[in-house]
Amino acid sequence: MEGGTRKVEFKYQGIFNEILDKIGLMPLPPYIHEELKDNKRYQTVYAKYNGSAAAPTAGLHFTPELLKKIEEKGIKIANVTLHVGIGTFRPVKEENVENHQMHSEHFYIKQEAVEKINETKKAGKRVIAVGTTSCRVLETIADENGMVKVAEGDTKIFIYPGYKFKCLDGLITNFHLPQSTLLMLVSALAGKDYIMEAYKEAVKEKYRFFSFGDAMLIV
Repeated sequence: MEGGTRKVEFKYQGIFNEILDKIGLMPLPPYIHEELKDNKRYQTVYAKYNGSAAAPTAGLHFTPELLKKIEEKGIKIANVTLHVGIGTFRPVKEENVENHQMHSEHFYIKQEAVEKINETKKAGKRVIAVGTTSCRVLETIADENGMVKVAEGDTKIFIYPGYKFKCLDGLITNFHLPQSTLLMLVSALAGKDYIMEAYKEAVKEKYRFFSFGDAMLIV
């Protein structure tokens, strides 16, 4: 099929998710060679719903203790949901990035989170997303003033240099693969030259990349 995807038909008896939990293995990217014996290691501490094809890796840096310290400093934490699809991690093979087809991913954001984000924008404070997935949700639903609303739907938003951010003021993210849409997103936020310098420093200092790697704060 187009994009290298396949459709598979399952025939089973019982509850499908229970069968998957029993016989299935955690889907891991190709650069992780060892089987994870504890699936919770590849899951964020604040995850609630099934649906993603991969973990939102920026969130792996957070622990309940760290989130508590953040809240104690007066920083509001708002939760958004985007089910990460396999298309997010596919390399861009088109010479013209505008010809790259982003896969659709499902998202939703609830009233409590909307109120926190909008109050922060109105107060002139910064909205900092944890991960490119959260970034894509906010930029999909934000109006031209950066205000968001309760919403559920699918997004194909493709953020690359030249994009004007509406809601986002900063981003916590991992170091990403070359030629990826994720690298283009952070370049759109911070500028390509600045990001390339950061990557040179990361390589020089032997920072860890990808899922269990180091994170950077872009503001």
